[in-house]
Amino acid sequence: MVADSRKPTLTALVVVHNEQERLPSCLEHLRFADEVVVVLDRCTDASAEIAAEFGARLVSGGWECEGDRRNTGIAACTGDWILEVDADEHVPPGLAAEVRTVIATTPYDWHVVPVDNYIGTRLVRHGWGSSFGKAGCPALFRRGVKVWGRQRVHPALEWSGKKGPNLTIPLQHFVDRDVSDMLRRLDRYTTARAKDLVESGRIGGLADALRSGVSRFFRVFFSRKGYKEGRIGLAVALCTALYPVFSHIKAVEMTEQNARKTAVAPDR
Repeated sequence: MVADSRKPTLTALVVVHNEQERLPSCLEHLRFADEVVVVLDRCTDASAEIAAEFGARLVSGGWECEGDRRNTGIAACTGDWILEVDADEHVPPGLAAEVRTVIATTPYDWHVVPVDNYIGTRLVRHGWGSSFGKAGCPALFRRGVKVWGRQRVHPALEWSGKKGPNLTIPLQHFVDRDVSDMLRRLDRYTTARAKDLVESGRIGGLADALRSGVSRFFRVFFSRKGYKEGRIGLAVALCTALYPVFSHIKAVEMTEQNARKTAVAPDR
C-alpha cells in the first residue's frame, strides 16, 4: 500500500449575519487557508461584497437554527480539514502555523483550539464557560466527522472521529465590545434558548433554573477564578448565572402567549 504524500488541504469556514464591520479583519487572518467559505445568513449589509473581495466562496440563505446554518457551511467545504471560526475571531500567525503542522502530522480527527477572550481591548483570561463564553472550542476537524445539533443557540455536537490533543496557541475572540454589548448578547442568547426550550417541551421549573444559575455563578466566579478579573469577571459570572433563569422566564412567557393566541383564534 502506497502512503498518501499529498499535502492536506484546509478550508476556513465563517458563518455570519450582518458582520460588515468585523468580517474584513477576520478574513485577513484566514489568508493562510486553501479555501474560505462564508455562509451569509439573511445578510442585508455589505458582508457578501466583503467576502467576495477576499475570494471566499459564498453560501447564502436563511436558517432559524444555528446548527443548521453551520452544517450547511460544513457541507460546502471541500478541504480535507476545516477550521471553523466566527467573524469576531482572529487566527494569529502562530496559530495558523500550528494548524498547518497539526493537519499534516496528526493521526486524530479533531482538536480543541484554546481561546483568548477580549472585552473591548482587554484580555479576560478567567471565568469563561457554562454557555456564556468559551475557554476553548473544537474548531479544527477533518471533513465529515462533525455534525451540529438543531438548536438555535449552543447547539449540541456529534462526532464520528477520535479527539486529539488540544492545540497550544489561542484563537483571539473579541467576544463583546463592552458590558452593554455583553447584556445585549445575554438578551439574544436567552431569547433563542427560550425558543429551543418551548419546542423541546422541557421548560422545567423556576427553582431548577435558579439552582442552575447559582451553581454557574460559583463555578465561573470561584472555580474558574473569574474574581481575578475584578468587575468584568463579576459581570461575566452574573450573565452566566442569569442565562438559565431568563431563558426559563422567557420560555414560560412564550408558552403563555401561544396559549392566548390559540384561545382567541377564530374557529374555521
